[in-house]
Amino acid sequence: MPVYQYKAFDGKGAQTEGIVDASTPREAREKLKNRSLFVTDMVAVRTGGGAAKKSAGKSDTKGTALAKGAVAELEDGEDVGPVAPAFSFDALFMGRAKDELVSVTRLMATLLKAGINLVQAITSIIQQVEDPKLGTILRQVRESVQGGVSFADALAMHPLLFDPLYVNMVRAGEAAGALDQVLKRLADFMQAQKRMKNRVSAALTYPMIMIVLGCGVVAFLLTFVVPKIVTVVTKRGSILPLPTQILLTVQSAFVNYWWLGALIIGALYFAYTMFTRTEKGALLRDTWKLKIPVVGDLFRKQSVARFSTTFSTLLRSGVQATDCLKILVNVVDNRLLGKVIGEVRERIIEGTDIATPIKRSGVFPPVVGDMIAIGEESGQLDELLERIAETYDEEVDITSQKVTALIEPLIIVIMAAVVGFIVLAVVLPLVKGFKF
Repeated sequence: MPVYQYKAFDGKGAQTEGIVDASTPREAREKLKNRSLFVTDMVAVRTGGGAAKKSAGKSDTKGTALAKGAVAELEDGEDVGPVAPAFSFDALFMGRAKDELVSVTRLMATLLKAGINLVQAITSIIQQVEDPKLGTILRQVRESVQGGVSFADALAMHPLLFDPLYVNMVRAGEAAGALDQVLKRLADFMQAQKRMKNRVSAALTYPMIMIVLGCGVVAFLLTFVVPKIVTVVTKRGSILPLPTQILLTVQSAFVNYWWLGALIIGALYFAYTMFTRTEKGALLRDTWKLKIPVVGDLFRKQSVARFSTTFSTLLRSGVQATDCLKILVNVVDNRLLGKVIGEVRERIIEGTDIATPIKRSGVFPPVVGDMIAIGEESGQLDELLERIAETYDEEVDITSQKVTALIEPLIIVIMAAVVGFIVLAVVLPLVKGFKF
């Protein structure tokens, strides 16, 4: 019978370790659970004492994630946890579940703080969730927990809904015996991130609507209005002015070859999508995003705010700095920023501080490196990161307003120029006494 070496917490919160024999990892966890031991790590020991494989939770999690091609491996060989694939049809139906996840996380924190055990809390939440997909996932999580798997490992089996940040914060909360506090902090974090994302989306939505409506007006003019007016003009037999000739050429190409244009646009979009799914393509895309005039500054500040908020939240939840950076590599919404964070982590492992490689990266604003340096020296890095996040949250608001204020008149001028050219091209032949 296999023998498992384990580490666990007893009923008083004291850490203990030992060995237990069982046929399967689940059976081993059940035995330890009956002894009122909360397992944090388990290793199957070979004959002679060598480690054969990791704990049931981690092994099962990794197996599940690998089946989906979704375990993130860093260069040191350690797992940050399962990460959702770059594209999945199941992910298309997770939007509503992710929106409801914030309230579910907050409710879970409230129930655990009230003294309700984990399984009963999950059961209570299942009865209240509205999204059927979320309800199904929570039932599977409950079954895993009842089977002896830790809550974090049970969540990690569903990477499309629970990202590495969520899973690792829950794992830290379980290890520290403060799961309710960590879940509350996680709910606050998710809500703040959602607010920031909505602010940026709102700033860019109105200009996009204006562009779409403007293009629709131009398409309507070229398809229905211009041909009728030009027909009347050409019947006169007079020579058409240059603007009118240009307009007719554009209108003819638009009406007769619109399908070719749509095909080219579709092919370019497909090629862009496939290229940006690669590591090199995603890195080039995110590097270019930060260099876009005006809008690039907004993206940079949003990424820095997300980095600071996430880093601070993880540190306050008891996660070590190197583990925080390992998680952040896959959590930040910019590949260039993730690459820099990975390099920062490598420098920290080599013995340097956090601030120095961040200052040298050239991606983070200098003030971020300076404040992190002060936080490291004072031992209040989490508080300084929170202040950075608050500062850049305000900067995102201000920059969003500036972007909207600059883009709106620019779009109006461009659309006015296009419509004005169309009107000019139509009116010129109609002017009496026109001679070419």
